Amino acid sequence: MQHYTIENLEITDAGAEGKAVGRHNGMIVFVPYAVPGDVVDVLVFKKKRGYAEARITAIKQTSPYRVEPLCPHFGLCGGCKWQNLQYDKQLYYKQKQVDDNFRHLGKFDYPEVRPILASDQQSFYRNKLEFTFSNLRWLDEEDMAHREEPGFDTRGLGFHIPGKFDKVLDIKHCYLQADPSNAIRTAIKAYATEHNLPFYNIRDHEGLLRNLIIRNTSTGELMVILIVTDFNAEVKALLDFLSEKFPEITSLQYAVNTKLNDAVTDLPVELYKGKPYITEQMEDLKFNIGPVSFYQTNSGQAYKLYSTARDFAQLTPDKVVYDLYTGTGTIANFVARSAKKVVGIEYVDAAIRDAVSNSQLNGITNTEFCVGDMAKVFTDEFIAQHGRPDIVITDPPRAGMHQKVVEQLLKIHPERIVYVSCNPATQARDLTQLCTQYKVMAVQPVDMFPHTHHVENVVVLER
Repeated sequence: MQHYTIENLEITDAGAEGKAVGRHNGMIVFVPYAVPGDVVDVLVFKKKRGYAEARITAIKQTSPYRVEPLCPHFGLCGGCKWQNLQYDKQLYYKQKQVDDNFRHLGKFDYPEVRPILASDQQSFYRNKLEFTFSNLRWLDEEDMAHREEPGFDTRGLGFHIPGKFDKVLDIKHCYLQADPSNAIRTAIKAYATEHNLPFYNIRDHEGLLRNLIIRNTSTGELMVILIVTDFNAEVKALLDFLSEKFPEITSLQYAVNTKLNDAVTDLPVELYKGKPYITEQMEDLKFNIGPVSFYQTNSGQAYKLYSTARDFAQLTPDKVVYDLYTGTGTIANFVARSAKKVVGIEYVDAAIRDAVSNSQLNGITNTEFCVGDMAKVFTDEFIAQHGRPDIVITDPPRAGMHQKVVEQLLKIHPERIVYVSCNPATQARDLTQLCTQYKVMAVQPVDMFPHTHHVENVVVLER
């Protein structure tokens, strides 16, 4: 299609994927990095039936909700797309997202959505980041002006540019993870550059250094995992350098990846120095987190999320609880002491091993963990073996629950279901089916990811 300009477009809402929304001649226009209240000129580059996508060419009137982004990489790296929007307005639009999805996609009654639980930290809140090495980093306008100069360096260590699988934005400073995350990343890049270690080329699948994962905990522990294509003397020297320069690293690990994808969960991760895990604490519970373990990436908000789920469950010592999609058993272990028994189900075998280990770590003896595909495991035979649940807590992936899981819940008819979701749209779909036998009693959004459009939501249903 031919590109065209819309002048003086008023931005009135925030929509899917963090894009702002305006309307022009009855057509919805999605505009990234605009803020509700802005009046902008935009260039339309894609048009479909009923909507268009555009980018800002000029801001004619600035929204009172627009703020200066913290990050120098804002608008390029693809993360933190709402960093230019006041935090209280971010919360407003996240809560509105839940309400809109329930009203427009759901066919059930529900009470007024409770005020969203804000994140105490809006920066440096993540406990895990993954960076990518590239020998052909993304070049901005200034880089392009100097790219022919002698010694110009095209290597980068950072995040993928959205929509560009082979381009990585070299990150100078990231506001998502607390120090020494930035110092570790920049030190690794400087060392690798000085010693001329080959950065990975994702198109040709060549190069030594592929990925870097940094994990930390609220207890002050720190894990660094270097992913390489070969464990050789150069890698060993880099790991020794890291260990010496950053003695606060409590778990230094590496993995060799020669596959065509960056996934690490199916690879053996080798311990180089320190402990094979880091330990997070929630109340008086401890959770050992291995290199591929899942743990909510905002530890402070995870506590609010799990506390909400536990409160909604209204547990008593005589209740049998099922924790569907249990992951590493964090919720299961968190609620176990308030129940008779908790049965967790998860399809990732390594996650179940973590769940069992964390029960043992905390002296919890009333949990059972089972591995398998939820739609195949959650059967009449399984329930006969483990006991009929009084309460079910479910925290499925973004796609929501499998149809067979919903049907089984309706069949076994527990007295209460607590549904934790990272996608209010698929949650609304599942609730529509469940509400043929249940009533929604409370809806509580939780902000896990400031400066993004993502929102977690907890719903409790009673039969």
